[in-house]
Parts: sequence; structure tokens; C-alpha cells
Amino acid sequence: MMVNLEWYRSFKAIYKTGTLTGAAENLFISQPGVSLHLSSLESYVGYKLFERTGRKMIPTEKGKVLYNFIVEPLTKLEDAEKHFQKSTEKHTPTISVGMCFETFQITLEQYISTLPFNVIIRFGEYPEMLDQLDKGILDLIITPQKGNSQHIEHEAFSSETIVLVGGIETDAQAFDTLVKKKDLSGMEDWLKQQKWYGTAGDMEHLLRFWQLNFGKHADFRPNYIVPNLNSIVRCLSGGKGLAIIPDFLCKKEVEDEKIKVIWEGTSKLTNTLYFGCRKNTQYASEIHLIKNLFKEVMVSI
Repeated sequence: MMVNLEWYRSFKAIYKTGTLTGAAENLFISQPGVSLHLSSLESYVGYKLFERTGRKMIPTEKGKVLYNFIVEPLTKLEDAEKHFQKSTEKHTPTISVGMCFETFQITLEQYISTLPFNVIIRFGEYPEMLDQLDKGILDLIITPQKGNSQHIEHEAFSSETIVLVGGIETDAQAFDTLVKKKDLSGMEDWLKQQKWYGTAGDMEHLLRFWQLNFGKHADFRPNYIVPNLNSIVRCLSGGKGLAIIPDFLCKKEVEDEKIKVIWEGTSKLTNTLYFGCRKNTQYASEIHLIKNLFKEVMVSI
């Protein structure tokens, strides 16, 4: 087993800041990463380097000896690293961005090749993405859900309205009549008789829309399960069937009269979309560029 230079770097940061959180912010890495470096170094040297008292990390006597031994050569290495970076081409940063698949396809996909830095796009559920942002795995997320971590800041930049849509061949005259009569029972019966599209594992839009407008749980499953919301839009285009999706995902198809909005609900179901990023990020300029690109795209949709 060989010692990793990052273990020493984390050890020095903990020693100077007195906390794991402070070290993580200083190094722009996750707190679990700092903890892993410390435990690996303690395992390597064979003794405890800090005493944990509350939130403070107090160096042990052996920890002080190790710090005094490594601080000067480590500082020299860091200076050499900075000098090397300045004397070569500028390092190209890599930004990890999390969002849902459909949002990526509609917004960033067509522009990603224009970005002057490396990008890793990750898809996942919103709670998972918030956790990965907090841990430093992701640098920016686009989400309708706000987390409660004190290390993350959220910026509202757009909104989406969840609507009932149908293929242009869907005959909704009977439903329109029921809506005008405010016949909720009749509306619900009509909707349940139609062919529905949904996505695997994600019924959130349908369940929330149904609960808001009918005051009950949607007790049926879609007839056709497809990979994602953009697949639903393509399946509905020019045909029949119903689905409940965010309006911005099908705006073009509605304008082209391939799909129609059948009902926005008695009460509109609207989500605010947020950018989420860590407060102390080293990629502020890159994230700012992506944010501006998103804002421009959302305005044009």
C-alpha cells in the first residue's frame, strides 16, 4: 500500500481549518472524501492523527509531529504545481451537470458542443442529484425541488405547467362539455376510458395532477409505458391518446398541431425550476455560462 499525496493534502487542510467541513470547502471536494483521505492516512501510519471533540478536530501529539514533518515539503510541491500550471496551457475544467433526461434533450443537447470546457451530463432522480451536488459529485443541477443543505444555493430561472395533452386525433368534445358543466365525476370517468401514455417508474406528474384536480389518488395505470417524456410526445404526435407532462416539452408539437393541450386543470399545477450549485465552487464562471445558455433556451421554447 502506497501513500496518496491527496491524503497529506486533506490532512494539512483539516489541521489548518480544524474541521472536516472547512477542509472540504478549502479543497473543493466533498466532506466524505476528506474523511476517507484521513481514515486512509491514519490506517497507513497506524495511529490517530486527530481527536474528534464535537465538531472540532484537535491534532494528537503524533498528528502535530507528522504535520511539522510534511508541511514544508507539501507546500513546496503545491508551489511547484502552481508554477507548472502557469507555464503550460490553461487546464480545461470538467463540469458535472445533473438534470432529467427530457430537460437535457430539449435544452442543452444541441448546444453542448459549443461549450469551451469539458462537460459530464448525469441523469437521475432529484433527491439523488441534490445529494450528489452536496457531496461534490455534481457541480450544477437543474431541478424543480429545493434541498435544505446550507452548502447549496438555488436560483429560480423558469417554471413549467403540468398539463393534460392528447394526440391531435383525440376527440375531446365530450370532455370539454363535462369541463364546462364542472362535472368532476363525469370528467374522471371519461379520462379513465382513454388510452394513456406513461413512463417507467415515474408517475409523479400524473399522481399530483389527479390529486390536485380530483382530490383522490389516480387508481389506474397507463396503457403504454415508454422510456421517457419525450418518447410520449413523439408517440402522441399526429395520433390519439392522453398523457400528463410539462408544457415546455411539447410546445413545438402543439404549435405544429401534432399535439393539443386538452386541459390545464381546474387549478394549474406549476413547478418552479431551479439551478442548484454549491456556494463555494471553483467553477463559477463555467456554471454562469451554462446558466445563461439555459435561460436563453427556455425563453425561446
